[in-house]
Amino acid sequence: MDKKELLYSGKAKSIYKTDDENKLVVEFRDSLTAFDGSKKSEAKNKGYYNAQISRKVFEMLESNDIKTHYIDMISDTEMLVESVEIVPIEVIVRNIAAGSITKKYPMEKGTRFKNPILVLDYKSDEYSDPMINEDIAVALGITDYEEIEKLRSLALKINELLVDYLDKSNLLLPDFKLEFGRKDGELLLADEISCDTCRLWDKETEESMDKDVFRYDKGDLSKVYEEVARRIIPEIFN
Repeated sequence: MDKKELLYSGKAKSIYKTDDENKLVVEFRDSLTAFDGSKKSEAKNKGYYNAQISRKVFEMLESNDIKTHYIDMISDTEMLVESVEIVPIEVIVRNIAAGSITKKYPMEKGTRFKNPILVLDYKSDEYSDPMINEDIAVALGITDYEEIEKLRSLALKINELLVDYLDKSNLLLPDFKLEFGRKDGELLLADEISCDTCRLWDKETEESMDKDVFRYDKGDLSKVYEEVARRIIPEIFN
């Protein structure tokens, strides 16, 4: 599969066309941004670790009947994926109080939720990705009630699988974000699942093992991402 011209370059990934209009190449870069792009940097091997973690997680989810856009890796940092119509909604799943929810609501960091909390954000740089509910999403014409219910159901199933999967690597999953795409009438999990899109804590110490290390200057992000990769995909270090 030949990589063609650049289609889109985001904060941490670049998307390329291929010689098949139904397939794209996602390149994971070492770029780092935080606080809506106001803080930027580079981290050695960040793209590699995120690409490999995403690959492993997508494979795990596929084996549990969750359909994703993942097809194959064409290099250590380049992923071949299905071309999908992205649903402009970020689905954020929260298991433990951390980050913005502790600033907006009277919730103490570290509080375990009895049931996962699902938050919907409208993907729009122009409007700064505001939180929305089902009625607003339908009023905007970006989805319908049936699809939202499918998004919620898929997100909860993915969360259940991920929490159990990461627990085996001695990791907690306080929260993470998901994006979905439409392909031939089906919803596919898209984007990535990595240290960039998940809030991860060490199970014993509850120390950050995600992009919060960069956001709040907690240490060497490359070493932290490497440690997460060693736990989830030790075989890449052999």
